[in-house]
Amino acid sequence: MGEHKESLRKITTTLTLKNEEITNFICSLKQSLENLEANSDRVHGDLESEFTSLHGVLEQLKEGMLTRIKQERASRTYELQSQLSACSKALESSEELLDLANQTLCSSQTEGFMQAAKDIKDSVTMAPAFRLSLKAKASDNMSHMMVDFSQEREMLRGIAFLPVPATPEIQVSECQVCDNTVSVLWTLQEPDSKIDHYTLEHRRTNHDGGPRLREEFPWMVVEGIRPMEHTLTGLRFDTRFMTFRVKACNKAVAGEFSEPVTLETHAFLFKLDAASAHQNLKVEELGVEWDSVGGKVQEIRKDKNRTNQSPMHSPARVSMMSPKRVPTVRPGRDRFTAESYTVLADTAIDAGQQYWEVRFDKESKAFAVGVALRSLGRFDQLGKSGASWCIHLNNWLQQSLTAKHNNKARTLDCAIPDRIGVYCNYEEGILSFYNAKLKQLMHTFRTKFTQPIIPAFMVWNGTFSVKTGLQVPSVVQSGQRKNSNTSSSNASLT
Repeated sequence: MGEHKESLRKITTTLTLKNEEITNFICSLKQSLENLEANSDRVHGDLESEFTSLHGVLEQLKEGMLTRIKQERASRTYELQSQLSACSKALESSEELLDLANQTLCSSQTEGFMQAAKDIKDSVTMAPAFRLSLKAKASDNMSHMMVDFSQEREMLRGIAFLPVPATPEIQVSECQVCDNTVSVLWTLQEPDSKIDHYTLEHRRTNHDGGPRLREEFPWMVVEGIRPMEHTLTGLRFDTRFMTFRVKACNKAVAGEFSEPVTLETHAFLFKLDAASAHQNLKVEELGVEWDSVGGKVQEIRKDKNRTNQSPMHSPARVSMMSPKRVPTVRPGRDRFTAESYTVLADTAIDAGQQYWEVRFDKESKAFAVGVALRSLGRFDQLGKSGASWCIHLNNWLQQSLTAKHNNKARTLDCAIPDRIGVYCNYEEGILSFYNAKLKQLMHTFRTKFTQPIIPAFMVWNGTFSVKTGLQVPSVVQSGQRKNSNTSSSNASLT
């Protein structure tokens, strides 16, 4: 009976999942139908608009060319009519002179003949007929206004819908993920000179494989990419994977997106465990600020009957006293108390290579960054027991920068950076500290981790902020390989 019930439960679970899958697909089909109708109306309107625009261009060309023909005709008509009028007047004048000459020749009177002949000769010399050009000033040929639209007609017959650009294919083997950058490369099956640019979309996800119907993070868009590759820089990897897809675009239309490709974005991600923080530390996400009115100092100031004006009982003096001499106002509420102004991360390291950075106020009275075992006591200060390793900045009385472990310290001869990078190789027992900006090695502890370790931080009268989701920088990995046979640590500290 039990086996049948278990089998039936598995069947119901399978059917439920399948029904959900079919339901999601039905929703997708309905959405596709709605999109199809809307997109069809859109392209129909675009086509009507384009042809209307094309007709308008042809009408404008027609009107312009007809106007030129009319202007050419009017100009030549004016020239020919002017020439015709001048020739008609010259012919009339010449005919009059001819009649006069014939009459003079036929006259029998001898008196005045010589003068008449001379007058006729002078008139002929000055006659318009002898000063006319008998070549037409304008041609009647209008062949230069003829048109041949055979090529244009062929081009118009070739009008068709714009070819949709081919779908690119992301080459997973050529993609790279390192130094919190992702380089994506894609190809086309055939070259396409009409492609103007590419659009790349990416989004974070905690699921391997194809996109899900409901994703936690939206697509981020990068447009106007000309080459067939793109690199995203300055990323913070706060999810396990990133999904990418790309499409090609010409001047008017975009192609289909490529098949999504999911790349692993391994990085060490953690938050600060506010429950572990000292009462004087104000924790907000990845930032910590010293709160001088919080914790035991505030309580001691409120209890005036328990203090006097002696310097030995001033708040500053009390805060510097040994944990054994400082009363715990609210025991059990905070992980660390007394002089251990410490806060831990919420994630332990038990394998692999990890890296994180911390930016701190260099004017802090004291600051420390490192790692600690879970067994670190609530009164223990970083570096003062065998359960923690750290870099410690002290600005009390005089400035010093030291590497601390098991209550032993080594002074570091290097400039105090604005950011410190912490590298941990759990299997090799390596804990290194770097100038995060210059990636210069400050100090390395070499030990053997026998249990998980936790990023740990301490601040007194100052602030700091942590940056997680970082991969081990390649320059750090390279430096670690070079220094694998040498030691930068003091053996007494490990």
